[in-house]
Amino acid sequence: MVDVDLSQPPFSLLDEDGRKRVSGSLDLVYFDLGEIILDAGQPGESVFLIHKGEVAELDVSRSGELERIGHYTAGDLFGAISILRGQSRYRFRAEQESLCYLLPKSEFLALCDDYPAFAECFRRNLAHKTRLLAAQRASGGSLMAGAMLARSRECMRRPHHLTKAATITEAVATLDARRVDSLLVDGENGVGMVTKTDLLNALVLEKWPQDAPVRSIANFSLITVRPDQYLFEALVAMTRHRVERVVVMEDDVPVGVVELTDALSHFSSRSHVVSLQVEQADDLASLSAASRLMPDLVRGLMAQGAKPRFVMGLLSALNGRIIGKTWDFLVDERYHGATCLMVMGSEGRGEQILKTDQDNGLILEENLAWPEREACMRAFSDALLELGYPPCPGDIMVSNPQWVGGETQWRERIDTWARRCDADSLMNLAILLDARAMAGNPALLARLRESLFERCAGDEILLSHFARPVLRFSTPLTLFGSLKKPQHGIDIKKGGIFPVVHGVRVMALERNITVTSTLERLDALVADGRLEARFAEDLGEALSLFTELRLKQQLERLDGKEGEPDRVVVQELSSLERDLLREALHIVKDFKQRLSHRYHLEYG
Repeated sequence: MVDVDLSQPPFSLLDEDGRKRVSGSLDLVYFDLGEIILDAGQPGESVFLIHKGEVAELDVSRSGELERIGHYTAGDLFGAISILRGQSRYRFRAEQESLCYLLPKSEFLALCDDYPAFAECFRRNLAHKTRLLAAQRASGGSLMAGAMLARSRECMRRPHHLTKAATITEAVATLDARRVDSLLVDGENGVGMVTKTDLLNALVLEKWPQDAPVRSIANFSLITVRPDQYLFEALVAMTRHRVERVVVMEDDVPVGVVELTDALSHFSSRSHVVSLQVEQADDLASLSAASRLMPDLVRGLMAQGAKPRFVMGLLSALNGRIIGKTWDFLVDERYHGATCLMVMGSEGRGEQILKTDQDNGLILEENLAWPEREACMRAFSDALLELGYPPCPGDIMVSNPQWVGGETQWRERIDTWARRCDADSLMNLAILLDARAMAGNPALLARLRESLFERCAGDEILLSHFARPVLRFSTPLTLFGSLKKPQHGIDIKKGGIFPVVHGVRVMALERNITVTSTLERLDALVADGRLEARFAEDLGEALSLFTELRLKQQLERLDGKEGEPDRVVVQELSSLERDLLREALHIVKDFKQRLSHRYHLEYG
């Protein structure tokens, strides 16, 4: 029996008996420098696990640099796909003197039959393999992992309807008889909702007559989700819109109601505690106490196998509530309708997990008289600092008058930045393109972003300049397609996250796509026909992988480990993590080549 480490995926998908079968079937074989281990068109007879040495994967239909499509080192595995397909599509050649463990075809296929999860590992693309890694990390957290996959239909309550003619008295009687907290009400132009609180306020505080039609006090601006949407998306929507229930709609027909309490019961109690404390905070001190719980919330969610997309969505919504409540505490209510606080950068895209720098700005209605505005904005920036949001190194904050202005002033800035096309101007356009309304009147930002698209979307020269930064940082792959392994680590933000985020942002600007999330932009680009669905999915999964690896570094730094938060040390990753990272970076490299061709960056 060969003594080999089988603790990492895909072998960790086997039980102890399965791993013993692998160890008992392995042979150790030597390959000389330059020797063809497995040739294109050759039937696969073994799975190869590299013990020592390096192996190149070659596409013989290509020539030159394009021939090399992969590079494998110690701990990497190849040959399984050749067995499943019947023959090898590529050539595998020893780049050094190499020792490989060989698992015979017969035993490999028998393991695939006996262990379906093991078999699936070799049949899936990057997106599926990334989900497999997440599932492996969820060991001990199956409850959370299952909750991540729950759909809204699984948590919704049956809706109870009232007709247009129903009175307040009938509504109270129905609530009592049905033992529910809300009712749907038919209106002239659709369905609305009335809650126990609405009825209590109408009868006690506003003195409505009991025979008044209940539709008069119903809310017809409902927050809705689809039955097939993930439950965590419903939770994020409730947090973001400050409501305690959403209506589940199918083909414009209400089929259920998801209550906040029901949704929270599916997730960790820590999520519930933080959400509740944020909502209950009635001053900056209590808001700060709730805000300090966020790092532990992130640790808990990730430890239990939560998907990065869920964590980003929930944390974005909670950060939004914290920032919005801070605004409400410090800004006089009479200015709320005449201003719009916008957040930008990763906060605007909803892609931060731990707290990031203050990237915010303020739009004012024309000729707004607000004498104490500058002092109020300084107080707001100071309050965010106390809540754990560091000041922006580039001073992109409402305390800086350059990021405050009326609508005309903002449009003039956009035009100036677009004409100059220098590095600072292009950065400012990128920052503004990700802006999201956080407090005040969102219509002000909607009009401003409309002006931005009108000015920039059709300007080919501007788009070429705007896209060029995706080539600023090299992809951390060697000439042979393997991961670079500097001792200080690779910068995952520059090498992976930035080219995906900015490249997708450029394409969204060109196509007048107004959503700000990178994943939503990818979906829109697929719908627009600009990206193939498979490639967009892999780009999204690559971004999720980069985000998760970066988050791991950030959490370790919070726990006292030295090092830069954006640097990932390849040598510390598992075999599957290295494999996924290599595939993800190849996808980034492909994306950069597409962008270079589309925006003529090769001529710069």
